[in-house]
Amino acid sequence: MDRVFRMLAFWTGIFTVMFYVGHMETMAFLFLAQTIFFLGVGYLKLSERMYIYLFATYCTVFFVGFTFYTNFILQPGFGH
Repeated sequence: MDRVFRMLAFWTGIFTVMFYVGHMETMAFLFLAQTIFFLGVGYLKLSERMYIYLFATYCTVFFVGFTFYTNFILQPGFGH
C-alpha cells in the first residue's frame, strides 16, 4: 500500500508541473501540497488498514471541499 501512495505522489507531482507551466499557480500549489502529503505518507510504513483509512479520509475531505466550491464559490460563465 505504501507504493500506491508514492504512485499518487508521482501523478500529483506531474499535475503540479503541468499546472505551473500552464500559469495556474494556485492549483499548482494545491497539488504540490497533495504531492508532499502522499510522498510523506508513502514512506511511513503504516498498516494496510491505516492506509485505507487515510485514503478514505482524503476522499471525504476532497469531495466535501469540491462540493462546497462548486455550490457556493464557483460562478459559471464569469471566468472569461
